[in-house]
Amino acid sequence: MLSVRGLQASYGAAQVLFDISLDVGEGEVVTLLGRNGMGKTTTVRSIMGLLRPRGGEVRFDGAVVTGLAPYRIAKTGIGLVPEGRQIFPTLTVEENLVATASARSGSRRWTLDAVYDLFPRLKERRGNLGTQLSGGEQQMLAIGRALMTNPKLLILDEATEGLAPLIRAEIWTCLKRLREERQSILVIDKNVDALAGFADRHVIIEKRRAHHRSQPQGPLSPCLKTPHPGSTTRPNTTTGPAFPTT
Repeated sequence: MLSVRGLQASYGAAQVLFDISLDVGEGEVVTLLGRNGMGKTTTVRSIMGLLRPRGGEVRFDGAVVTGLAPYRIAKTGIGLVPEGRQIFPTLTVEENLVATASARSGSRRWTLDAVYDLFPRLKERRGNLGTQLSGGEQQMLAIGRALMTNPKLLILDEATEGLAPLIRAEIWTCLKRLREERQSILVIDKNVDALAGFADRHVIIEKRRAHHRSQPQGPLSPCLKTPHPGSTTRPNTTTGPAFPTT
């Protein structure tokens, strides 16, 4: 399904990814782990075409998608839940969901009713604007919006970042349900203990290069707790939703 080989990326003259290779197969859950500043979000942005790679290759379903426009990559069947949620603040919950509705995987598994079944709280808030939602509700909406594209692969960047423990647990319960339905998933999250029992495989970025690790091989946390002294914070150049939707 997804195959990334030798991916390199830069912000201006500063190279931030040097050699990222990973695979996500059909029905597989893979984590992308690493300390802050190692390039996890940059990897996702490069895969999705939001940042043009400096080198390497990205294939999805056998087709080369490296450097394509984000909307073209999304249309191949990749749904993105971006870091920071990036919901449409002036649209209602239901308008956010129907705005991205499509059948990119060739099926209509995910409809409004199906998303409301997964996240009953969204049904209760269907008429509320994005600005009227809590952080947890916004994350549920971001996941539901991505599912409404009926993706072959779901990518979640910081799946539960900044959420209260009870909301995090609710999100993980929903993600486990997706895994049981054999939804292919690539996920980034700081809650490495939850990820350790959730994924089929781990890809750890160390010094901006990828190291593969099959599960299980002991605890993951010790090497992921602190930022690397040479880490570089990527510039924030977006002022609104910066993910492919059509």
